[in-house]
Parts: sequence; C-alpha cells; structure tokens
Amino acid sequence: MRLAVYVPLLLSLLAPLGARPLSERCEPRLATWLLTVSALVLGAASTVALGLLAVTGLIRIPQLAALGHWSAGSARHQDPTALSVAVVAGVLLGGAVWAAARMFWRRTRTLAAATLDAACMPARDGLVVLEDDAADAYAIPGLPGRVVVSTGMLHTLDETEHDVLLAHERAHLAAHHYAFVAFAQLGAAANPLLRPLATAVTYTIERWADESAAASTGDRRRVARAVGKAALAAHRAPALARAAGAVLGILGRRGPLASAGPVPRRVAALLAPPPGRPRALTAVTAAVVAAAVLATAEAAHDLHRLLAAIGAG
Repeated sequence: MRLAVYVPLLLSLLAPLGARPLSERCEPRLATWLLTVSALVLGAASTVALGLLAVTGLIRIPQLAALGHWSAGSARHQDPTALSVAVVAGVLLGGAVWAAARMFWRRTRTLAAATLDAACMPARDGLVVLEDDAADAYAIPGLPGRVVVSTGMLHTLDETEHDVLLAHERAHLAAHHYAFVAFAQLGAAANPLLRPLATAVTYTIERWADESAAASTGDRRRVARAVGKAALAAHRAPALARAAGAVLGILGRRGPLASAGPVPRRVAALLAPPPGRPRALTAVTAAVVAAAVLATAEAAHDLHRLLAAIGAG
C-alpha cells in the first residue's frame, strides 16, 4: 500500500487535463463514453483508496482490532501509513460517501419525477407543445420520454429548423443521455477533482445530439444555424417553469450550455468536418482507467496481506 493506494488519487489530479482534448477532438459519442467511464471509475477507485487508508488507522485502535482478532501493536509497527494520513482519509471518505449518496438519491428522485411527468403529458409522436411566448425546448426522460417545445421557440425557427430541433432532442432520449450525465456527476460527487470530466460530459452529449441531428437532416450548416438561433432566443427570453424531470435542457435558457462559451464551440464544431476517433487519446484514457483499477486492486491485496500478518501476530 505504500504506493498503489495513492495512484487513484494522483490520477484524479491528472485526469481533468484530458477533459478538453477529449471533448474537442473525439467523436462525441466516443468522448461521452470515455469521459463518463473515467469519472465513474476514478470516483469509485479514489473512494475505495480512501477507505483502505482509513482502515489502516482503525486497526490501530485496540477495541476495533480485537473485533477482527488483529494485534493493534503489530499494526502500529507494520502499517506503512501514518496515523494522521489515515485520519484525514477517514474524514474525506465520510464526505465522499455522503456526497455520492446524496447525488444518487437526488438523481433517482428526479428520474422518478420525470417518468411521472412524461406519463401525464398528452403528446403527439412524443412531442408536447406549450403555449408560451418564451423560447425554450428540452427533453424529459420517461417511459416513453417527451420532447417539450414552446410556441415561442417554434416561432423563432423556420420549418426546416424545426426538424433540426426535434432530431436533436429525440437524440437525447434515444441515447439516454441523462444516464451519462448522472453517472459522471456521481463520480464527481465522490471526488470533486473530477468535476471537469462531468462538465465535459454535459458538453459532449450536446455535441452528440448535434451530430445526430446533422446526420438526420444531412446539413451541418443548417444545424449550426438552428443551434445558434435557438440558444440566442432562449437566452433572451424568460425561463419557463419546467417539469421536474427536465434534466437535459438543450438549447433552453436553463440548459447547461446556453451560455456564451459552449454554444459557439458547438456551432464551430458543426461548421468544421466531423471529428474522428484519435487512437492516442483513446489509448491514454483506457490506460488511466486500467491503472486506477489495477492499483486499487493491488492496494486492497496489500491490505489483506497486512491484516493476515497482524492477525498472526
């Protein structure tokens, strides 16, 4: 455990450096998968690492050591982890578990509300049109999901751009983008160092939906124009009172990407050739994830050997 247990924590410091290259250079679907898996695995691995470090402190307490038939004296001599490190790890572990559990509960409750909202909405081909001059559009996951568009948004876009908007929102539902966002945010809740990865996922799912709309309509420039017009109109209009399950919010004012930063990036990406699948970035990301898993497994094995040794002592 001298080194292996710290590898997931070190990788969590370095992983955010790859968030921007992945989101910009990789095909959006691949980027979303890589970022989500990285956030989830690193979040879990770093939490386990904190737990392993915390255990090394607990086994030095005679009363707890007696429960496991371990020797507290042997633990103090053989344990490579300083007691202060174990105490700090225990405090951080408590915070990580609490934050992750809270995030999981909130997401579960939101998804349940979304399913109920979607089921109660009368729709035609999955589309719900709200009579409101404020420009907004979003997707509500459910069984089945719903695409909600205001009349203000429909008036902002022309007929051909309506197809772009609907294709974009339906891509969110078809690919279950809310799940990618939820898993990435769960990893970031357990380890705040991973927040850039979760933020990048909210961008790449939008890019994924943009590319799906471009493939559906066959006109990347039209998609870029629709994205820009809708985002500008939604930014100027007052926000609608959204349904509880509207957690994807694309183009709408409350959506995570309706700011001055990501929307121009999306438009620029649509005006450029479709991104590819760079092997180097993919390989590096896979190596980081694999290293985190292997290091965590090695640290757990080392702790098992330590417990066996002090148990014999």
